[in-house]
Amino acid sequence: MRKYFITGLLILVPLAITAWVLNLVISTMDQSLLFVPARWQPRTLIGFDIPGLGTVLTVLIVFLTGLLTNNLVGNYVVRVWEKLLTRIPVVSSLYSSVKQVSDTLFSSSGNAFRKAVLIPYPHPQSWTIAFLTGTPGGDVKNHLVGDYVSVYIPTTPNPTSGFFLMMARKDVVELDMSVDAALKYIVSMGVVAPEEAPKTLDAVSK
Repeated sequence: MRKYFITGLLILVPLAITAWVLNLVISTMDQSLLFVPARWQPRTLIGFDIPGLGTVLTVLIVFLTGLLTNNLVGNYVVRVWEKLLTRIPVVSSLYSSVKQVSDTLFSSSGNAFRKAVLIPYPHPQSWTIAFLTGTPGGDVKNHLVGDYVSVYIPTTPNPTSGFFLMMARKDVVELDMSVDAALKYIVSMGVVAPEEAPKTLDAVSK
C-alpha cells in the first residue's frame, strides 16, 4: 500500500502543482477585464464569466503595445511618456529602477542570465551553480584589482531569491549547460540532473 501511495503521489503532485500555477497565472491575467467597461464584460453580455478571456486580452495588449511602439510615432510617444514620469518625484526613481532591470533581463542583446557557471560557495570546499549577469560597474570596479564578473546565486527551491556576488573571473567555471537546465537542477534540489554534455575530441584524447 505504501508503494502504491507513493506512486500515486509521484503522478498527482506534479499535475496538481502545474494546475495550481496555471490557475494562478490565468486568474491574475484575467484581472485585465476590470479595465473593460462593465457593459462590455462577459458577465453583463452573456450572464457568466469566461475563464481565460482576460489572459487573451492581456496577451493582445502586450502584443499591440510592442507593435505600436516599434515605429517612429510609437517611439516618440514612449519617449514623451517616460520624460513625464521622470519628472514625478517618487515615481521617477521607482520607474527608472524597474525599467533598467527589465531592460537588462528581457533585452535580447543583454547578458543577464545568459550563462550558467560553477563557483565556490559558501566556502572553497563546496560548489554551487550561479548565473553570469555581467561585470562590476560604477565606482565599484575602481576598488577591485583584477578581472571580476558579477554573478547571481539563486536559492533552492525558490530561485527568485538569492545573492549577488562579484568574483574573480579565474574562480568562475563556465558550464556547458543551458540556463533552463540549470534552473531545473536548482529548483529540484539536484534531483533532476541535466544531461551530460557530449565530450569533445580534445577531452577524449586526454
